[in-house]
Amino acid sequence: MIESFYAFLETIGITHPIHPIVVHAPMGLVIGAVAFSLAEYKWPDKHLGQSAYHCVFLALLSIVPVYIAGLLDWQYVFAGDMSKWIIIKMILGIVLAVLLAYAVIQKNNGASRTKMLTIYLLSLGVCGGLGFSGGELLYGG
Repeated sequence: MIESFYAFLETIGITHPIHPIVVHAPMGLVIGAVAFSLAEYKWPDKHLGQSAYHCVFLALLSIVPVYIAGLLDWQYVFAGDMSKWIIIKMILGIVLAVLLAYAVIQKNNGASRTKMLTIYLLSLGVCGGLGFSGGELLYGG
């Protein structure tokens, strides 16, 4: 089944793993959340904290296709090998999902902007760990 999916992708010109294509959505949205949250300190009357929340909410939604693509690529490219980098990515992926969900809950409960920025920064750190471990998985280490 997975092989036929990748064979179909090849017929339309996509000959590389799909996870790297979609992974930029949640990563960029988390970066956006941090940027909007920091900007809110400079311009508190501009509702930038709400924009940060929207970024995190969209990041939470967008991790679903990222995880699906990652699992498909892991099965297709790495034959489901449980290397240390895959394990690290799986753990960090769960941590990111929990942090993003926690951020949404906290914002809905009226958390302070300092608390929200802290959660966003932690999420950004996890994104960095995910990116680093993905690079190690593909390019070295």
